[in-house]
Amino acid sequence: MKTLIALTLAAGLGIGSLAAVQAKLPPAPAKSDAEKAAEADKAAAAKAKDAELNAKAQDKAVANYKKNKGIADPKTSAATTSGKKK
Repeated sequence: MKTLIALTLAAGLGIGSLAAVQAKLPPAPAKSDAEKAAEADKAAAAKAKDAELNAKAQDKAVANYKKNKGIADPKTSAATTSGKKK
């Protein structure tokens, strides 16, 4: 009896999962011109913000480069300042 119930339950789950895989969703409604324009404006605003942040980062990098002269200055050691000539 328990085996029959288990087989029936397994068959039901198998048929249900097969039906779910084969089901099709209805197509999305078409976007109106206003919705398309709103998305385009949103994308343009995001692109402008990204460009502004990129420009700020570049300016900061240039300022840092100019501040540090691009390379670290070598420190003079005691061996080089001893006064002896080669």
